[in-house]
Amino acid sequence: METNLRVLSDNEVTQVHERTLSILAATGVRVDTALGRKILKKAGADVNNNSHVVRFPRDLIEESLKQAPRKFTLGGRRPNWGFPLNANLCTLTADGGASYIIDALTGQRRNATRQDWLDATCVIDSIDDIGVYWAMVDPGFAQESTGDFVGYVRQMIRNFSKHLQDSTHSVEQSRWLLEVFGTVFGGKENVRKLNPFSFLITPVSPMVIEAEHTDAYLEMIDWGIPVAIMPMPMFGGTSPASLISTILLANCETLAMLCLVQAAKPGTPVIYAPCPAIMDPYTGRFTGSEVEHGLLGAAVTEMAHLYGVPVEASAGSTGHYVPGIRASYERALNWSMVTLAWPDLLVGPGQLGGSMFLSLEQLLIDVEVFRRSSRLSNGIDTRVKEWLEVDLAAVGHGGNFLSRRSTLDALRNGEEVYMSDYDASDSYETWSAPDKPTFVHDLSDQVQGILKTHEPLPLDEETERELKKIEQRAREGTNIIQPKG
Repeated sequence: METNLRVLSDNEVTQVHERTLSILAATGVRVDTALGRKILKKAGADVNNNSHVVRFPRDLIEESLKQAPRKFTLGGRRPNWGFPLNANLCTLTADGGASYIIDALTGQRRNATRQDWLDATCVIDSIDDIGVYWAMVDPGFAQESTGDFVGYVRQMIRNFSKHLQDSTHSVEQSRWLLEVFGTVFGGKENVRKLNPFSFLITPVSPMVIEAEHTDAYLEMIDWGIPVAIMPMPMFGGTSPASLISTILLANCETLAMLCLVQAAKPGTPVIYAPCPAIMDPYTGRFTGSEVEHGLLGAAVTEMAHLYGVPVEASAGSTGHYVPGIRASYERALNWSMVTLAWPDLLVGPGQLGGSMFLSLEQLLIDVEVFRRSSRLSNGIDTRVKEWLEVDLAAVGHGGNFLSRRSTLDALRNGEEVYMSDYDASDSYETWSAPDKPTFVHDLSDQVQGILKTHEPLPLDEETERELKKIEQRAREGTNIIQPKG
């Protein structure tokens, strides 16, 4: 038995789809990229080049959904590592873009630095539950020059060996990124086969496909780079003030972008990844604390299941600023909802204060929340061997099962009962001893242990030399050399 949560009925999921078709046909989406409008017009969309509004006929949307692959695997540098999508599995995507770091010992914030980005990348590389990279610290340092951007991509690849998900901000950056990836993975065809990188693109709510990042992605389209489409409509701000309308808007924006991607290159891998959110009514900002984020993330997952495409779900963050009880219960409630709906990817551990604050200690707590949520989704094993009727008969009346082999196996294999390293097994006297470190102090020690001992998978010497040359050319303003293959 697997646990499978539904927040929308089959009829309600169908309604979201049908209303999406009506809105995209009648209202349409503003497409600010001239290249995008040209591609969509050729595919049969109704394009107004004066207003930039594009209207999508039903058959274009339905054909685009058919063209999007149902199954593919996200690869990386790590040997024998790959994450298959639409395979009833789920992995974490590290949350991204924090501006501040929370010091675990003082509880004080400070500005995040490049070293904090490297530290966070080291930690997530070491945790198998996190299969997909985001830059956990806002990589503003990568945007100061082309050379800085290429240096960032180089370090990103060197320090995280699983799947990388990120964006570029211009066509030029896309070309440099492709040169780096072609060099590391042996050319275009190997990149196409392995899928080591996916592009995160975020249509602007309400109903705008902006030019800069869209053109940056379209520059990569021949490389078969998977795209995760993540509009972020905010309830009461950039979306109407109802949960179902926010879901509807997110679906419209996602399908419009999906149509553009498939029109540009049919068969391009797409991850359905809308991130509808709640606006904090007191400040107008995103906090992620609201329990409704769990409902929204589950609904997004259900829409992706209707279309049969892989899904990257978000379930809010936390508005609290330090690791601890509030941040953990907010995340636990929302993540359990979404995990029980079975997404492929779940965003994302480690951030506090509406994803503006990074805490590596909270990251470890969040991974534990994910493990427990995953255990819930696996349900109760009802295979024949688990009924243990032989044991019932052998022990008989009034005995116990402590000495049975099945008891030992069940408590050791972790399949029947999830056994956590964080479970309290000390006596009260030991637990409450005055000199005993706090839970967060213990987590801080674990983080420091990872930073001291974890070594990222090295690149071979020849590849390192080539990447160094590429970065040097970028810093000198030399032309890009597209890799062979």
